[in-house]
Amino acid sequence: MHLAGSGRVIIQLSGVLSEGVILCDEKGTKVAKVMELIGPVKRPFASATPLTNSIKKYVGKRVFALELTPAKKEKFRRRKK
Repeated sequence: MHLAGSGRVIIQLSGVLSEGVILCDEKGTKVAKVMELIGPVKRPFASATPLTNSIKKYVGKRVFALELTPAKKEKFRRRKK
């Protein structure tokens, strides 16, 4: 991980990820959310927004993708009279 001047975190990926994936440390603490993929296809990088205020302590550490299904939002249904 590397902290960019814009406040985002740049992460070197070892596998394929998609945008919107939550990244966590080895303890399961949510660290960042992937916003966009950048760089070459063989060795991509991800630009992510931090989800914690103490992001500097995670610089240089390994993070892992957290597999979560997005919460389904119930549609508002109007009853017919």
